[in-house]
Amino acid sequence: MAAYHDHPLSGHFGTGRTWSMLRNTYYWPRMKATITSYIKSCDKCSQFNVDRHKPPGFLQPIQPPNEVFQVFAKASPTNTAQDTARILMEEIILVHGSPDTIITDQGAHFKNELLQAISNLTCCKHIFSTPYHPQTNGQTERWNSTFLTQIAKYCNTDLNNWDTFLPSIVYAYNNGIHSSTGISPYQLAFGRRQRHPFNPPATTFVFSKPHDYWTQVIQYRNAALKQAKQHIIHQQEQSKIRFDKNRTHPNFVLGDLVWMKIFVGRHKLEARYTGPARIIRILSPVSFIVEDEHLQQFQVHSNNIRRVYSR
Repeated sequence: MAAYHDHPLSGHFGTGRTWSMLRNTYYWPRMKATITSYIKSCDKCSQFNVDRHKPPGFLQPIQPPNEVFQVFAKASPTNTAQDTARILMEEIILVHGSPDTIITDQGAHFKNELLQAISNLTCCKHIFSTPYHPQTNGQTERWNSTFLTQIAKYCNTDLNNWDTFLPSIVYAYNNGIHSSTGISPYQLAFGRRQRHPFNPPATTFVFSKPHDYWTQVIQYRNAALKQAKQHIIHQQEQSKIRFDKNRTHPNFVLGDLVWMKIFVGRHKLEARYTGPARIIRILSPVSFIVEDEHLQQFQVHSNNIRRVYSR
């Protein structure tokens, strides 16, 4: 197997090629399984090969929220920790109250002592997405993609006036029917439809029971929330079925050795994976903390690690 796989004249190719070469001359019990195991334990193949299969790890849907709020966006001249903290405090917490959870990436403007102090002060749980795996915060990434496309349609040729149109795009988004909920964000937030600026003004507005208005609003809002949650759960179930199809799920445990994918500064002829590193903490079925030989720790997703097999 070393000659037919490791040697330069054999090329470090995969199971199919190696087995087809060997079976013309040799035979032993469980031949293909042995060759597969041998190639899995090849450090060079583990570090350099491109995986042509779907990345492992089933979809982990986020629990639908029990409360609501409309979408908002804020233009900022910088992405410093100070500006981020100011927007979070002045535009969100002091206006709408403290959120239960804040999900961000691991940028320095989010992962710092100032944001940690605000989270502790307002009793928010601050969750960081896994590096190089934006799907952790997929809702925000999808939202950003939508807004980027829409804003681009209104920008000037210098692409420097996008912030002028941002509030209008947010307004239009909040008043459109959302595919996951079947209801507009504005309706969910305020319990009524907003009058569009281009709609003619209503000539009359009649309450059947004026003193019962608040009760009617609450009933409508509760019904809308229930309907929206059912729509979200249905959409999540359908998305999970599509995502998990023909995909494996990792079964890593504490102490497992893994190769870590290299994202930055890699020459095209250098290894794609580095390591090995050892799993020291399991954050979720697909997210882990690993420690390398230099005792450095990293948060990784199952998409970006490979198991180390020993010979």
